[in-house]
Amino acid sequence: NPDVSDIIMHAMWSSEPVPFDPMEKSLHQVYEQSQTIDQREMFQMIHEYPLGGNPPMMTHIYEDKNGQRIISAKGAPEAILAVSNLTENEKGEIKKQVNTLAAQGYRILAVGKSKWEGSNFPEAQQDFVFLFLGLLAFEDLPKEDIQQVFSQIHDAGIQLKVITGDYTDTTRAIAKQAGIINYTSAISGEELMQQSEEDLMQTVEERTLFTRMFPDAKLAVVKALKKKGEIVTMLGDGVNDSPALKAAHIGVAMGNKGTEIAKAAADLVITNDYLGKLIIGIAAGRRIYANIKKAIQYIISIHIPIILIVALPLFFGWVYPEIFTPLHVIFLELVMGPTCSIVYENEPMDKNTMYQPPRPMTDTFFKWTELTLSILQGLIITLGMLFIYQYSVNHGGSEAHTRTMVFITLIFSNIFLSFANRSFYYSIIESFKKYNPLLIGINVLVLGSLFVFLYFPPATSFFMLTSLGLSDIGITFGVAAVSVLWFELYKWIKRLTEKRGHINT
Repeated sequence: NPDVSDIIMHAMWSSEPVPFDPMEKSLHQVYEQSQTIDQREMFQMIHEYPLGGNPPMMTHIYEDKNGQRIISAKGAPEAILAVSNLTENEKGEIKKQVNTLAAQGYRILAVGKSKWEGSNFPEAQQDFVFLFLGLLAFEDLPKEDIQQVFSQIHDAGIQLKVITGDYTDTTRAIAKQAGIINYTSAISGEELMQQSEEDLMQTVEERTLFTRMFPDAKLAVVKALKKKGEIVTMLGDGVNDSPALKAAHIGVAMGNKGTEIAKAAADLVITNDYLGKLIIGIAAGRRIYANIKKAIQYIISIHIPIILIVALPLFFGWVYPEIFTPLHVIFLELVMGPTCSIVYENEPMDKNTMYQPPRPMTDTFFKWTELTLSILQGLIITLGMLFIYQYSVNHGGSEAHTRTMVFITLIFSNIFLSFANRSFYYSIIESFKKYNPLLIGINVLVLGSLFVFLYFPPATSFFMLTSLGLSDIGITFGVAAVSVLWFELYKWIKRLTEKRGHINT
């Protein structure tokens, strides 16, 4: 069809000579397939009008060595219709076709051509009078797993805003196919910019789809969300996205189809343009953050009994004031260091991690409840060790015997604590389902070292300990278990309370 061929040819000429946008790439491909003679090498671009205007359009002017000239434009149908030679009735009929196609989820471009003699080209492309050639409808089906990706984003408590230059009907149709929640709530860029600051703040909170957007409108949405205290991540690939990418807390550009300007404005670049990578990144960030907190809370909890069991006997002048020597403290530090720095670093995330809402920017690293809980864990372990201390003394235990029982109690408590603090929500039994061989390995090594300290005479003498019978070891094990595993009751109550809260809501 000559008319279709003409539309494709002028759509190609109005695209970038070396395209990066998927739609422009497809136009070059269709041109190659539909034309008997490829004229791209015969013509040179002598003037261009980049994508601009509201709604946007772009125009390229080419000329061959014989002076034959091609002036081609493409853009939003409203933009091309506004500069075309059509009557109002003809424009109305075309707009009906545009609305029909948009409602089916097609992305639509209009194509036009013009003529101009001489080299004094008009300052604006809108000053040309274009012959309207036709419409191009592009179908860009959502990826198969995109519904799952958007579902994960929603489950993670992240609000999704679609900011696009497409038609409202097109955006609604695609959003519905992609499984975006609240896909009917839309507003155009022109309507947005006419709102007061108060109305704008409410709009960006309530609306999901922002259509027919231009750079200033995109920037306004980002700034309004930031002003509301939201942490804003902006994804974009075009030049028009650059101001919003720069203004967002985190600007993310697409590596494959993103322009260099967009990449330069962004903080991160996704190399394969797959949105699911963001979910992986968010999950990794949450896991790292949670593991750092676990490691620090573990350090706080386990250091309190070490400090107090050294200080209290000296301060109160108990019968065995030097219950721990620097040698014992050094060994304990050698145990605790790898536990917090290696074991918790490799800890898998809790299964509810990606169902938690994002932290507000005003949040401190530790809440008072978390810090209090860690201190309480340490104090209760201390009480268990003091109980063992008094138990040994009251039963006529020697200094070496008392030291050994207290030392073993702390070792067992440390092992229990390293498992219990893997999650501050799920039970210790549930935590065993998470694979972390380093945790098992370090604790097996500690138990092996403890066996050597108790039953290998040179090591026993060096650490000023003594061998213990099974009954004494059983007592220290039981006290250590009680000193730490009360925390499982706390976690059970926490889960039960949250479950009842969900039922009530």
